[in-house]
Amino acid sequence: MAETIAAKQEKSTVSRPMRQGKLRSIYLSRWFYLMMIPGLIYYALFHYAPMMGALIAFQDYNLMKGIWGSPWVGFDNFRVIFDNPEFVRIMRNTLLISVYKIVGSMVPDVILALMLNEVRVRWFKRAVQTITYGPYFLSWVIVYGLAFSFLAPGSGLISTFVRDMGWGSIDLLTNKDFFRPLLVLTEIWKNTGFGAIIYLAALASINQELYEAAVVDGAGRWRQLWHITLPGIRDVFVLLLIIRIGGILDAGFDQVFIFLNARVYDVGDIVDTWVYRYGFERLEFGVAAAMGVFKSVIGLVLVIGANRLAKKMGGSGIW
Repeated sequence: MAETIAAKQEKSTVSRPMRQGKLRSIYLSRWFYLMMIPGLIYYALFHYAPMMGALIAFQDYNLMKGIWGSPWVGFDNFRVIFDNPEFVRIMRNTLLISVYKIVGSMVPDVILALMLNEVRVRWFKRAVQTITYGPYFLSWVIVYGLAFSFLAPGSGLISTFVRDMGWGSIDLLTNKDFFRPLLVLTEIWKNTGFGAIIYLAALASINQELYEAAVVDGAGRWRQLWHITLPGIRDVFVLLLIIRIGGILDAGFDQVFIFLNARVYDVGDIVDTWVYRYGFERLEFGVAAAMGVFKSVIGLVLVIGANRLAKKMGGSGIW
């Protein structure tokens, strides 16, 4: 008994300086914690508080009654989703478009960054960066307007040129076979410059002594690229890939919604456009919220799985 009391006293004696040290550390960093408060308030109000809206997924939501007054229906909204004959089609379209975008946009980002990294003329490198980065600031409405001015049947620049040359008529904007490639190409044109900046930052962090040692060993540019440059940006690539996989059910609502038309619904209708129709056209807010919850759960599972897979393959992952 005496030994137990002595042990507790010793433990309390040891923990007291530790607590005092933590309090002192917090006091010394009080201004940093103070600067964190606006950010914490922002996330609490605009990211965590809106999560209460997920309750709508389990209700027959009525705008007049609100969240607390609407009747509970359990998982009926989820049954509406899974029993819907359009569910398989919109899931297939969403997954295909997302995979096409992941493969078609991440690879050009890396290639552009590697090419710019090899440029030694500074002014030319900056000019190329500015030109490729510029489209990122354009909205998808403007991008569609540009695409329409080039590809519109009968009046577009390219379609008119093809017609005047006697090669027939083309209608790419309403062609099912070209809709998904058109999404990928416009995605590459708009976002590649921004994605390359991230990889350029990763390339700048690679130790230059590694390249000097490789030159001494007789390695050429291709060997340096394969054994130093690509491994140096691998963790960044894996990190961005995990983030993209987590949002695989998004597929870019803004872009798809603007480019979508009645003739390409079979290949272009995705989860978010379906949710838009149910939520704002049919006013089935419960069903739309249920689909949002379903997307979030799938995204969480994919992020956790991709992170574990990345760690098993030798990467660092997100956490």
